Amino acid sequence: MTSDSARREEILETAAALFASSGLRTSLREIADRCGILPGSLYHHFESKEAIIVELVRRYRDELDQVAKEAFDSLHEPDQRPVEDRVIELGQAIAACAVRHRAALLLTLYEPPTGAGDELVDLALQAPTAIDAAMAEILQAGRTAGELRSGIDLPLLAERICQSMLHVGVGVFHRSHAQQLPAQKCRVLLHGVAVKVPTKGALDRSPAMQAARAVIAGWDDREDDDRAAYLRAVARAEFGRRGFEATTMRDIARVSGMSTGTVYRLFGSKDDLLVDIMQAYSGNVAAGWDQVVASSASPLEQLDALMWLNINVLSRFSEEFMIQLAWLRQSPPSSVDLGLSFPRQLRQLQDLLAAGERARELRVEGGSLLSRTRSLYELILTPENVILHAGPWGAQALARDTVLRGAMVRR
Repeated sequence: MTSDSARREEILETAAALFASSGLRTSLREIADRCGILPGSLYHHFESKEAIIVELVRRYRDELDQVAKEAFDSLHEPDQRPVEDRVIELGQAIAACAVRHRAALLLTLYEPPTGAGDELVDLALQAPTAIDAAMAEILQAGRTAGELRSGIDLPLLAERICQSMLHVGVGVFHRSHAQQLPAQKCRVLLHGVAVKVPTKGALDRSPAMQAARAVIAGWDDREDDDRAAYLRAVARAEFGRRGFEATTMRDIARVSGMSTGTVYRLFGSKDDLLVDIMQAYSGNVAAGWDQVVASSASPLEQLDALMWLNINVLSRFSEEFMIQLAWLRQSPPSSVDLGLSFPRQLRQLQDLLAAGERARELRVEGGSLLSRTRSLYELILTPENVILHAGPWGAQALARDTVLRGAMVRR
């Protein structure tokens, strides 16, 4: 490798590490300083920060396509392994790629960042269809062999599995659990966690589902008719569309039709406005979890209701969700914690799982109770694209057919 090639690789690896930890706020000067070179020398290799991002994304997508190609190639070779082993093998390869390319994943998992150039936009909007297709082929082979149940949309299930594997690179556990999570999550989707699955009617009538529906019904679309509520609605839409960093208080004032001074009198800063929006959001979600787990339903019924609750969170609070995605790309403001009450929800789910296991109603194999809880937590959060493709009821049906019942034929 020539010295120029070696330096280029060093710049890319350094940028990837900085983007993964610090987001799009990372400057070219920071990349150059970490490499021990002058910013002017960096321009010898890349004309802009976006040029670095484009190269990182291209490498990530190329590796994902290679993972898919190897999976397709293996389908043409004699393989007597059960479908579970083949799904897990591909899932682990996808997750490993997501962890290695975490920076590119965060930049492209959903919509491209605000202000991105045409080349990056085109790359970011290209869905990783090759891995979905490869997973669907493996699942179809499993159904042909009588290992998978009929009635499940295999392309949708393939997309669900692949998204879950990519999320290993996004999640907060991506470093310490990157080896364990993929196999554990695949096994849950294939075998389910329910020892015995109640009927659809019983789940629909459960006290937990009634509690979830009551909470969802309380999420009134109409804001209170006052200036602060209207301003929150405008800011929520602008933060979701443009991203927090790219939106100014002047932008919000312009869209709202208020003066900038009025905006600052109602909310002292952009950070304060964001805190107000996200606290209301996380408060609604946390209240929903509280109501479900406080119901008199069984742990399995509570788990089912939590999946329905979270499907509706993505449908109802799509703008807040987009704000969180923008936060993944940009390091968050120092005075703001955009996270949901994740530790609280994780504890609630851990208690639910432990109770279900004691009652021999739920089972998740492998690892400690905490690691099993983490896997289950990620799986009850249905990916947004699955909800868009199947609709809320279709997404819940898939969740019940996988997380609860499992896609494989029970022997």
